[in-house]
Amino acid sequence: SMLMQAKEIKIKLGILLQKPESAIDLVIPYNEKPEKPAKTQKPSLDEALQWRDSLDKLLQNNYGLASFKSFLKSEFSEENLEFWMACEDYKKIKSPVKMAETAKKIYEEFIQVEAPKEVNIDHFTKEITVKNLVEPSPSSFDVAQKRIHALMEKDSLPRFVRSEFYQEFIK
Repeated sequence: SMLMQAKEIKIKLGILLQKPESAIDLVIPYNEKPEKPAKTQKPSLDEALQWRDSLDKLLQNNYGLASFKSFLKSEFSEENLEFWMACEDYKKIKSPVKMAETAKKIYEEFIQVEAPKEVNIDHFTKEITVKNLVEPSPSSFDVAQKRIHALMEKDSLPRFVRSEFYQEFIK
């Protein structure tokens, strides 16, 4: 039953969080969804100018998001945005089983020490996130996601605004 599966995943996740080295056999393959093509509506100059002061407005615009992602890739720093996007998708999951599986993938890909796309979060945030993952919920990654959002706002956004990626929009 669904409940048994959820309990089983919770137990596996508990084991994983205690001793990651022995949990290799629990790894769930991560299949990335192909990205939806961006809406073809190019942003107006007004919209593009708002991105300078609002990371959220930038992230809500398909063009802006794609351009920001390309810019971060060019700087080899796209893991923050990828983590933020993974958290956004994670919050929409309704099934407890799927939520637990996805939480584990996000943890392995972005949070755990030496993760392939490890995001730069402080020890305290990492600890809270790990505790939250014992019982995955839509808010499990909220603290970490807020930290990464703040980092992108303070650090990546100003660099993006100075880049040719952004200048394209305000010519």
